[in-house]
Amino acid sequence: MEQIGKRLRALREGSRLTQTQVAEIVGVQQSRINRYETGKSTPSPEVFIKYADFFDVSMDYLYCRTDKPQGKLYDFQLRITAEQSIKNRDMREFVEMCFDPNSPVSQRMKETLLELWKEQQP
Repeated sequence: MEQIGKRLRALREGSRLTQTQVAEIVGVQQSRINRYETGKSTPSPEVFIKYADFFDVSMDYLYCRTDKPQGKLYDFQLRITAEQSIKNRDMREFVEMCFDPNSPVSQRMKETLLELWKEQQP
């Protein structure tokens, strides 16, 4: 129960929300949020669902069954269409033109930029 409380607190603090704000979101009193976070009480299944929906994490993550917010069984595989493949190639060519090949940090910057771009793609 203590681990669950720590996880709930980390989610709240990571979103820069107060206990009062989370209480309003999940529909309980602020004192209950405090008890959840200190491990003195366990949220009801309905409250867990509200946490999962609001913070966009899996129930497995909230129950500390996994450290991956998307859950144990979730396996996202990006499907790239032909059009997206062309966009990826065009983006890579554009990024290559933007950086000085003689710069020691150029490769890392390119890789980071491409990773960020990939994350934004549907």
